[in-house]
Amino acid sequence: MLEFKYDTQLLIDGHDLDEDAIRAYFLNNFEGDCLLAVGTEETIKIHFHTNEPWKVLAYCSTLGEIYDIVVEDMDRQSRGLKG
Repeated sequence: MLEFKYDTQLLIDGHDLDEDAIRAYFLNNFEGDCLLAVGTEETIKIHFHTNEPWKVLAYCSTLGEIYDIVVEDMDRQSRGLKG
């Protein structure tokens, strides 16, 4: 059994994006692990394992345009099912 079920990945296009500030927001406001928040001031890649991917999407949508959104159920994948 996984502690955090959903592998959540997306890209954010915006202006003056700060990967350190985004990373800090995640660490202070969301439960999860395997956080990756990297990029430039215009584009940030997010990768995060959580049980509440909708919260991640809601926050990221406030930063800019979100796209290439992938939410995979890692528990299903571990059982050989489509995630």
